[in-house]
Amino acid sequence: MSVTLAPPPPDTLPEAARAELARAVAQLEDVSLAARFSSALGTPIEALKSRLPASAQSLMEGAVKRALSKAMQAALRAQPSANPTPFSTAWFHRGMAAATGAAGGAFGLPGTLMELPVSTTLLLRQIAAVAEANGEDLADPLIGAECLKVFAIGGRDTRDDGAEAGYFAVRIALAEVLKGAATRGVVGGLLPGFVGAIAARFGGPVALKLSAQAVPVVGAAAGAAVNIAFLEHFRSVAEGHFTVRRLERLHGAVAVKAAYQELAAQRDARFMG
Repeated sequence: MSVTLAPPPPDTLPEAARAELARAVAQLEDVSLAARFSSALGTPIEALKSRLPASAQSLMEGAVKRALSKAMQAALRAQPSANPTPFSTAWFHRGMAAATGAAGGAFGLPGTLMELPVSTTLLLRQIAAVAEANGEDLADPLIGAECLKVFAIGGRDTRDDGAEAGYFAVRIALAEVLKGAATRGVVGGLLPGFVGAIAARFGGPVALKLSAQAVPVVGAAAGAAVNIAFLEHFRSVAEGHFTVRRLERLHGAVAVKAAYQELAAQRDARFMG
């Protein structure tokens, strides 16, 4: 007599999907940009922060918002994965990031502020390429918003309260800000408050970047290292974010969120143990 196996519960992911999600959890919850900076530059984070003049703080907020807006206008016009060199796309992005960082850092803080929109555009193009590889339609203006969200997710401070800093908490908060946005254009259709919300979280990493590149000439080497660290960090975050979105489309948002939270709890238990 044949035995009919009961179907798995609706909130259970297939094993292959759980493996993908486990990697995404590591990418999204291990927010370690500061550690990347310290490793790349061989300098403690507190020492970096002491380099940033107090006057730069007032300039930084406006510079970050302008950089995000310009990046949105420029990054998605061309094919994000376009690569005119014989090297891989990843190495092409690394080379461009290093070159722009070195050029900006050579002139200290003023040069870095001028370079910020260019390096942010490079980051956003890389993020868009990851989105496209995960089946996202870049012609949809709201996918542009999803690309921008990566800057907020990747700009989280691990010292924040866990309830406020978790991946899904950030997604929900940004979705609330985005409510009511029109879809007539990638930038023009987004609420100004949305870019401001992204800038508020992206400002932390940018402050570290400005600190590292604040000293002219010395900042040239730091600028190259910092931009590569930025590139690797936000690419990893983008891979995690768009993996989660792809799995949600395939298996449902409820099942993915339940599995994500379970995997994140297991990860936290291992660290605490």
